[in-house]
Amino acid sequence: MRGTSKRNPWAWIPTLYFAQGLPYVAVMTISVIMYKRLGISNTDIALYTGWLYLPWVIKPFWSPFVDIIRTKRWWTLTMQWILAFALAGIAFTIPTPFFFQLTLAVFWLVGFTSATHDIAADGFYMLALNEHEQSLYVGIRSTFYRVATVAGQGLLVILAGLIETNSGLTPLEMEVNANPVAEWSAPQMTAIASTEGDLDGELQFFTPLAAHEVAVKAPSTVEMNLCGKDTVIPFKAYAAIMCDSVRTLNERNGFVAAERKAEASTGTASAAAEGPGAFTRWVRDTFGEKRELSTDEISNNIAIVGFRLNKKPEPGETVIVNVTQKGGDQSIRLEQNLLSTRFEFNDSNWDKTAYLYYEIDHKLTATASASFVGASGNIPMAWMVVFAALSGFFFIVAIYHGWALPHPAGDSRDNHTRTSGDIIREFFETFKSFFQKKQIWVAIAFMLLYRLPEAQLVKLINPFLLDPVDKGGLGLTTGDVGFVYGTVGIIGLTLGGIIGGMVAAKGGLKKWLWPMAWSMSLTCLTFVYLSYADAPSLLTVNICVFIEQFGYGFGFTAYMLYLIYFSEGTHKTAHYAICTGFMALGMMLPGMAAGWLQDTIGYRHFFIWTMICCAATIGVCGFLKIDPNFGRKTE
Repeated sequence: MRGTSKRNPWAWIPTLYFAQGLPYVAVMTISVIMYKRLGISNTDIALYTGWLYLPWVIKPFWSPFVDIIRTKRWWTLTMQWILAFALAGIAFTIPTPFFFQLTLAVFWLVGFTSATHDIAADGFYMLALNEHEQSLYVGIRSTFYRVATVAGQGLLVILAGLIETNSGLTPLEMEVNANPVAEWSAPQMTAIASTEGDLDGELQFFTPLAAHEVAVKAPSTVEMNLCGKDTVIPFKAYAAIMCDSVRTLNERNGFVAAERKAEASTGTASAAAEGPGAFTRWVRDTFGEKRELSTDEISNNIAIVGFRLNKKPEPGETVIVNVTQKGGDQSIRLEQNLLSTRFEFNDSNWDKTAYLYYEIDHKLTATASASFVGASGNIPMAWMVVFAALSGFFFIVAIYHGWALPHPAGDSRDNHTRTSGDIIREFFETFKSFFQKKQIWVAIAFMLLYRLPEAQLVKLINPFLLDPVDKGGLGLTTGDVGFVYGTVGIIGLTLGGIIGGMVAAKGGLKKWLWPMAWSMSLTCLTFVYLSYADAPSLLTVNICVFIEQFGYGFGFTAYMLYLIYFSEGTHKTAHYAICTGFMALGMMLPGMAAGWLQDTIGYRHFFIWTMICCAATIGVCGFLKIDPNFGRKTE
């Protein structure tokens, strides 16, 4: 037998699922950040990168080929080698004149290769481990997948930022300090004039003040001159005018390319003018929360900061600067969704002022500070290094997995006697056999309904934490939410998954199905409590989010194990991929309607509705027939 048929799962499960998560993050997240830094418009980024999710949506349709042709080990290693070369291809095409088209094409290749790797890796996991080990390590594989997403979105982006900061002009350092007791003053958009001192020394960016003081509270109305007439307008309208002024000036002076505007359709405009439809009004009147709305909507304050070059660059030279948040409180936010934070300076606009637009969360109650840095280094080189590092990782991991991945007895295919007709027939037989499995419709109902409460809840947790109290939310600051959900919540989710795997491995899936289903359901009560509680403390919010996310992680273990259980038999790799397609559908469809429902009936009644949906989670479990020994360690 080649190599070994058995190896310690710790030798390959963490690295395999870490490698599974990185390409997904590269395609879905890192690509967007890279294109933004390289000057691609928001319109093009949204249009072209949005389609990159397609390979993961349609992967069940070619999963039978992975199951039929060659071994899962062969597919896993081959996809890792292709990923290594493809990621290197992205690195080498970034400096080219047509980098957007070329890198986008390679990202498509990475997407399809990564989706195929997912199919093969999940199939290999089921073949290389017995039922008990599959239960035990299901939380470990999820944990290392999440670690990969954190590393991809965090460490790799930080690496690119460090290279940008240290490879160009001296970074522009700025600080914005928000004071809850300071009086409001209108932001100034006065052009920065040159002085003899500014023109001395090396080429660099500067701003008149290194630290900008700003009030937290904004007035409800502002008086400003519109069309030659002094007019009092709501602060929200004033902020929108100032935001548009920043955009117009930056575009007019050539710092930022003008975005193409997408025109709204007539039908959309008509619907907006007519207001909610009859069904929405009926739902709101019948089930909606009777809340007294505040007539004075509180708006976030704004700050506008200008900067420019100190002297003229060489003829034909373009100096690009990207401004990002370096540290401090996330409640002081640099606007990046509506306005570009990438600026191009040259010998014709160097003496003009570029403007940055900040929002300060009005819910801040203590003095807060945030620092920002403008990096003008070699941006293409920075992202070349990032993707070269990713490529190097996959070269290493492919070599390592060539040694570390075992050779399971069940992972063998003899294709020498197969004709193309045999393969095509087996392809269709794979789908036929899936829908001929026992309890197929019960299983599909379970895949679609088990996560029904969480599929809706997950879309509204962050908005609920952020929305002001008068709208039914908790009124937390952006910085608080980043810690509560991005740190405490992730810890709870991870611990729940690991502990769920351990107990399922000890008692089996059938024994722990009901406790896990109730865990998935009852923990939703924490948000019912928070929505009715009178000004809960931040500690209480942290505890509730931890409990809910722990319960979800613990309960999700039963879901993953059932997908593995239902996929057992011939073509288990393809069948598992089909199951994951239903899993994605079960999250997507309820999530699409969650925002509308919450907006119609309010947070309190929406959370009560999620508790009602828990009946589907519990009810569908009652129809499942599971082998009591599945997942349990046997002597």
